[in-house]
Amino acid sequence: MAALRAYRYLAFAVGPVIARATMREIRDLPGDEAIARIVTLHVELARSRDDTIAALHALDGIVEERSHDAPPAPADVMSISELSAALGVRSSTLRFWEHQGLLTPDREEPLAARRYPPDAVRDARIVAALRAGGYRIPAVQSVMTSLRALGDTGNAREALRDRLQTIASRSAALLRAGTDIVEMLKTLDPHDAMNSDH
Repeated sequence: MAALRAYRYLAFAVGPVIARATMREIRDLPGDEAIARIVTLHVELARSRDDTIAALHALDGIVEERSHDAPPAPADVMSISELSAALGVRSSTLRFWEHQGLLTPDREEPLAARRYPPDAVRDARIVAALRAGGYRIPAVQSVMTSLRALGDTGNAREALRDRLQTIASRSAALLRAGTDIVEMLKTLDPHDAMNSDH
């Protein structure tokens, strides 16, 4: 029963594929290594949470800057190399985002150099924040579509906050799985050192 409960919670926390692999692994590992395997899953979820919080802070910073910025001047544009350096991403990443409809740089001709006006720079920063928060391209597309339609970043903020709640729920499930795994390990090897009270 402990194994069944552990798998159910693990499947919710990390997905059924990883849950199945983890359950197989921990049956063959010494108790301390089995527990370390579960700790690794906690670390990965904690990293996802940290990334999401960083993305939310970045998004809030973008909004705050925008409220204090002077109106953009026609010369306030960035080249693709300048924008990629500012965001810490490759130029090829910006071209990919453009191909996916996430960014729209200015180009006088199809082969002309890309130029990013302030609105495109803001979009690129929001996309970068969402990607850093763990969002896949389809989810980013949805947020950016809503953002352009509504003219604010509320949807992006809500998406990141929802992700934090999801990570919290997954972390709670992983904690429950860990309790059941400890019980399961005790039945597999009652003489293991981890079962000692000392």
